[in-house]
Amino acid sequence: MRRIFLFILTNLAIMLMVTLIARVTGLDVWLAERGSNFGGLLLLAAIFGFGGAFISLAMSKWIAVRSMGVQIIEQPANERERWLVETVRTLATRSGLGMPEVGIFDSPQPNAFATGPKRNAALVAVSSGLLAAMKPDEIEAVLGHEITHVANGDMVTLTLIQGVLNTFVTAIAWIVGNIVDRSVLRNEEGRGIGYMLTVWITQIVLGVLATLIVLWFSRRREYRADWGGAHLTGREHMIAALERLQRAHEEPLPSHMDAFAIAGRASGGLGRLLMSHPTIEERIAALRAAPDLS
Repeated sequence: MRRIFLFILTNLAIMLMVTLIARVTGLDVWLAERGSNFGGLLLLAAIFGFGGAFISLAMSKWIAVRSMGVQIIEQPANERERWLVETVRTLATRSGLGMPEVGIFDSPQPNAFATGPKRNAALVAVSSGLLAAMKPDEIEAVLGHEITHVANGDMVTLTLIQGVLNTFVTAIAWIVGNIVDRSVLRNEEGRGIGYMLTVWITQIVLGVLATLIVLWFSRRREYRADWGGAHLTGREHMIAALERLQRAHEEPLPSHMDAFAIAGRASGGLGRLLMSHPTIEERIAALRAAPDLS
């Protein structure tokens, strides 16, 4: 809750600053003369921006279970499932978390992800391929990585960052649309096609820039999750798990789940800006160079 409060407070502070800039520059008066209320526009943009982000967060476990075909382990059916649940329980307890739901999804490729609306209502899921391909200590390291994501509140933080960015993408697009429609095209008969086209184009351009910011944060949090997994289970186990993923030539999860996975898409050149994860080589190098994790 503190994280949510601080992000909302930050968003309100930014909105206040933008409002003051609009007042000083006369933008609010200019918009008011053309039938738009600047304060109301910002408030509506915030409702749209945060509303969609929080709805997505609230539904994250449900979406993951349905889209990935995750089978939640209600009662372990065999020794493998029993070990998996107890390992997650041990790591969650050591991290000060409530017990997450634990599930398995059918995929020949080794992968795992964590999601959920809050720290004590999370889901940790692993692929059948990961259970088959990895040694127990490597699986434990992967689970430590995912538990660290939960402990760090990464799902909530990503949602809040996306909400802040959505707010300002929407607000700026509406403002630019008004300027083009009323000042450039001189349309005084309500919002016309120029307004709609300008808003649409501006949202696409700013949306791409906002996505780059979210992906940058996503890459940074992967290093933190690797460090957390190494702290919980041992540096060499975490490195061994990453090396195993590297050798497996993993198939990434669907794009809407990519940011929550242990392994993401790899790319080169400018494509690196669109990666939700650093390369496994970079992650291994960072772990080897990290100070004592004990």
